[in-house]
Amino acid sequence: MKTLNLWLNPNPRMFPSHSKTLTFNIRYGVVSCRISTSQLRCFSSPTQHPRRCAVLGAGFAGLSVVWHLLKHSPKELQLRIDIYDEVGVGGGASGISGGLLHPYSPKVKLLWEGAQCWKESIKLLRIAEAACVSEDCKIGESAENMKAFAAQKRGILRPAMNLKNLTKLNDNVQTCLTSCRIETLNKEEAQKLVPGLCLPLDRAFYMPEALNIQSQHYLQALFWACKNLAEESTAFASGKKQLNLHKRSVHKLLEFEGEYDAVIICLGANVNMLPEISGRLPLRTCRGVIAHLELPDDKGEGYPDYGPSILSDAWIAVQGPRSIHVGSTWEWKSRNSSPIVSDDEASKALLELLPKASATYPGIKDWVFTGARAGLRAMPPLTSFGSLPLLGCIDDFIGRNHTCKYWLFGGLGSRGLLYHGWLGNLTAQAVLSCNEDIIPYELTSWKKTI
Repeated sequence: MKTLNLWLNPNPRMFPSHSKTLTFNIRYGVVSCRISTSQLRCFSSPTQHPRRCAVLGAGFAGLSVVWHLLKHSPKELQLRIDIYDEVGVGGGASGISGGLLHPYSPKVKLLWEGAQCWKESIKLLRIAEAACVSEDCKIGESAENMKAFAAQKRGILRPAMNLKNLTKLNDNVQTCLTSCRIETLNKEEAQKLVPGLCLPLDRAFYMPEALNIQSQHYLQALFWACKNLAEESTAFASGKKQLNLHKRSVHKLLEFEGEYDAVIICLGANVNMLPEISGRLPLRTCRGVIAHLELPDDKGEGYPDYGPSILSDAWIAVQGPRSIHVGSTWEWKSRNSSPIVSDDEASKALLELLPKASATYPGIKDWVFTGARAGLRAMPPLTSFGSLPLLGCIDDFIGRNHTCKYWLFGGLGSRGLLYHGWLGNLTAQAVLSCNEDIIPYELTSWKKTI
């Protein structure tokens, strides 16, 4: 690994006057920026009283921010983080997501900053995995379930369903990452992985390193990793870190006025419930239903032990030989954030999802519906770089005389699992340094259109 120290021209907005040095690590052709401790003075300057930070939401975004706040804050800093979520860790849309993790679009095109997002998500998964297999893990889940959340290393298969689709897939596969390869398979090769798979054009695209994560278990493990990290700070008498989870709803941002040094909003679609910013963000809501199916004991051998999940017009996330999840529906402009699915909603979802799923996996006709869950997603606007989340300081929205106190990390849409690691890191470092310019312009430019 090479290290470069670059002396920058002074810019008081981007860099405090007492520090003009950035350290860049160059590895595998990727340049990453590490902000030195001297640049974290604004939020983390020495004080007799602990700095207090409120994180609203305990899903992908919120827990990633918490981890990176704890990780990057100076050891000598006293820091207290309070997480607010009325349904607890992973109780919202994050916890019921399909859990298919890869850095590509449905047409296997590498997404904006896909390499960095993939790398940082894998890093957080390993951190959570290490926490949940530790001997002192006490997060309330069975050891078997917790240790399995990241063990679904089956890969993902993307069948080509029409000629136009095939042309795009063939073009995009040329730019795949070496860390998440895409292999082109013919019908015989694909059916060795999933017997009975239907390939109308004799082609499928296989991502062997892609993952199928049990999102609820992963989020519980990541929360436990955050707790462990906070507790490790007790070894430093001058810089104790505290982490608390409050299971209560947040009705308005002004509840936190004067109490916290920073408030980070990671509420997903529920951000529109806050009166200070309701209706002012370029977000669309979309409710999605995921169906749970099981294969009866008298209906064959079940899904192959290492058979990949399937990504098509409807995706199939494999939970086990006789358990799969199928999703997802798209109900635009819905305001229903309840995970509970009525019989009528479940029936409509099955009528939509099963024909799509059976087009690639006809054997699904033998599987039996056992339940469904739903989540309300916050979908960001489409830009020239794709549909990117919304990040940045929103003090101007609140209408108070603050300096980088209120922050937004939202609009993850259906890609929260991919985006949460890197963007949570960026948000945490921006909060600690009171410097929005750490965040790429593509993620903050939405404010220019408001």
